[in-house]
Amino acid sequence: MERTTQGWWNGLVGVLIFSGSLPATRLAVVDFDPLFLTGARAVLAGLLAAALLIAGQQQRPEREDLLPLVLVGLGCVVGFPLLTAWALTHITSAQAMVFIGALPLSTALFAVLRGGARPRPAFWLFSVLGCALVGAYALVQGGAGSLVGDLMMLAAIAVCGLGYAEGARLTPRLGGWQVISWSLVISLPLTLPLAWATLPMTFAGVRPSAWAGLAYVSVFSMLVGFIFWYRGLAQGGVAAVAQLQLIQPFLGMMLAALLLSEQVTWPMALSALAVIGCVAGARKFSR
Repeated sequence: MERTTQGWWNGLVGVLIFSGSLPATRLAVVDFDPLFLTGARAVLAGLLAAALLIAGQQQRPEREDLLPLVLVGLGCVVGFPLLTAWALTHITSAQAMVFIGALPLSTALFAVLRGGARPRPAFWLFSVLGCALVGAYALVQGGAGSLVGDLMMLAAIAVCGLGYAEGARLTPRLGGWQVISWSLVISLPLTLPLAWATLPMTFAGVRPSAWAGLAYVSVFSMLVGFIFWYRGLAQGGVAAVAQLQLIQPFLGMMLAALLLSEQVTWPMALSALAVIGCVAGARKFSR
């Protein structure tokens, strides 16, 4: 199979896994404080990542890799989870999912700034069009949002785009699962005290759904998804494969409907088809 095509398949698996992140976070923040949830998910994933690195006898990153790994940690391990958890205390997961449509553009911009990617002009046309479709869907829905929640989601998109681009730059040299694993381990001096300081007095009132949400974001959102995602970005190109995230809002909304009983409408389905068309166009002009 062609390397670029492999990248798109790996990226698609990553997007499918990430699509469950916001609904799972929404389930978890009902009973867990956002600060504790951010620290706990990163610690659990970090301990698992450390075990994988030790079992695989992986060499330590070079000195020049440390700053990019720290940026991945700040963006994907701490920044995005914390900002989205706070946002989800103000808005629903379906409303938050709309902002995920801007992630491809954020990732592509950082890929240009930090990685020197140079997609063709038509690529940017499809990217902006895809983001506009997602935004238009949000306006048509007219849901009662929250300015605080919206601003937090915008900030989350910015830091996550930086983390994705930095991780993709390191993946060809370190490997996809090694990049996120080292980032999780490097973040432990921050996330472990955070989880300990915000530890609940008791877990007696925590519902099974909240535990399930914590388990999902710890294992899949923080580790497994990134293994496929960074590999896909490295194989298919950061700016190109990142366009798959345009599908993520609609996949997430469908999961939110199943898990949180939120309504799926015809405008959502039609918008999803249009966005998929933008993804196909972006892929064609990505090189």
